[in-house]
Amino acid sequence: MVEPGTVRAGTWATPYAAVLRSRIRAQQSYRLSFASEVFSAFLIGLVEFAEVWVIFHNVRVLGGLDLNAALLLFGFGQSTFALAQVVFGHLDTLPTLIRMGQLDAYHLRPQPLLLQLITSDISLRRFARAAVALVVLGFGLLRNDIDWSPATVLLVLLTLVSGIALFGGVFVCAAGLQFFLIDGAELTNSFTYGGSFAAVQPATVFPIPLRLLFGFAIPVCFTAYLPTIALLRLPGPALLPAWLAWWSPLAVLWVWLLALSCWRFGTRHYQGGGG
Repeated sequence: MVEPGTVRAGTWATPYAAVLRSRIRAQQSYRLSFASEVFSAFLIGLVEFAEVWVIFHNVRVLGGLDLNAALLLFGFGQSTFALAQVVFGHLDTLPTLIRMGQLDAYHLRPQPLLLQLITSDISLRRFARAAVALVVLGFGLLRNDIDWSPATVLLVLLTLVSGIALFGGVFVCAAGLQFFLIDGAELTNSFTYGGSFAAVQPATVFPIPLRLLFGFAIPVCFTAYLPTIALLRLPGPALLPAWLAWWSPLAVLWVWLLALSCWRFGTRHYQGGGG
């Protein structure tokens, strides 16, 4: 028997888990629609990889990386972005919730608003896109001459975990800005989806201002480029040496501090839907 005022372990997560289970069941209820969405996401992943393959098939070396290195770059960048998109990607719908006044209902519930929105949905189809990138990453790890050691394995795992967390923070930051922009999704998408595109490009092709932007302000270089050159024992360009790959947790911390600040200011700015 539970004493008054006490909370059983795991009780706080029950509402979130129940919502996620309902969303998963809802997506699987219409099997043909679900299968078509998964297949579409799989094709998107293949097309994205085809773009990389075509480029490096015609240009043998780009930004100091060949096709084998590009497999690593694409695998790290797209797999972490796609997996972050599974969990955080539906925050893109926040402008619709604000315009329709539906966000007010979330404020009536006794749970943190951000956690409610994150757990309000999950897009299973995006696992197909992540699967393509993970397969490419596997080929990249096999085809490149990597000096395997416990430190190397740790770097790969650290990159995957940090990359997902970093892109998740970018999604939250973009959502926080929507309280001010409302119809400015194109602007925030330039940092979320644009950041995923920048992550799979060799940083050496960027001019110095863009290296500073994607290396430190929105540090997507930590999700793919820096780990790639670190694994291949390449020195890296100016401002982005290979040893920075080990600092990815600090990049994640910076992004989440920025994201939570944007979210805090955004929710304080919110005045309600007026409905």
